[in-house]
Amino acid sequence: MLQSKYIIKSNALIADQTYRLDLLGDSGAMERGGQFADVAIDGFYLRRPLAVTEWNEEGISLIYKVIGEGTRKLSSMTPGAELDILTGLGNGFDPLKCSKRALIVCGGIGASPTFTLAKDLIAAGRQMNVILGFNSAEECILVDEYKALGAKVEVTTVDGSAGTKGFVTALLGGMSEGCDHFYTCGPKVMMKAVCESLADIDGEASMEERMGCGCGICYGCTCHTTDGPARVCADGPVFPKDKIIW
Repeated sequence: MLQSKYIIKSNALIADQTYRLDLLGDSGAMERGGQFADVAIDGFYLRRPLAVTEWNEEGISLIYKVIGEGTRKLSSMTPGAELDILTGLGNGFDPLKCSKRALIVCGGIGASPTFTLAKDLIAAGRQMNVILGFNSAEECILVDEYKALGAKVEVTTVDGSAGTKGFVTALLGGMSEGCDHFYTCGPKVMMKAVCESLADIDGEASMEERMGCGCGICYGCTCHTTDGPARVCADGPVFPKDKIIW
């Protein structure tokens, strides 16, 4: 874990109530896709945990959705502003678990934590199928970016305004063919359905719970696993599918 000051390079609206925050600063604590950052926002006691979309030698990028007053204030911040952020938090996805072809299944803002994972899979010579699910076309994010990596990408929307109408589970049958490992991130009900539908394939899911400290001290984000209670922020957020008790 690294605590450092970051300077906002850009904070742009990329979809309905969804922003991409590019930050200049130290990315040295980041190791795997699926890890997150804890952002301090003036006027709010608790930090906001946000998944790290990608990083490079210049800094880190976060994609977040405005869902409360904290993220609303964050969305109003402009280039040049400074943020105090903890990075390198949590355990991410393991790209080495896939030996040939991976399936990535995301819902909504869950498309963000798996993006670096996708880059790592491609760099390791793996093939990849990606299902991105959203409520509507206005909420779609990172579709072109995943395609640019060389992945086979399919989109679903609940209202049918983009891609296939319905939920991500409608495409699991065809898109999982030939895949030896899957990775999923999104609403818990979606991930549960994905894990149950892909019972014959090993996989990993990135869990989400309300966090207090974000670094394993307060135990406020505990979830149930076959090994007992586990902290999403420190033991996760990524868990093997067979360890999760839904």
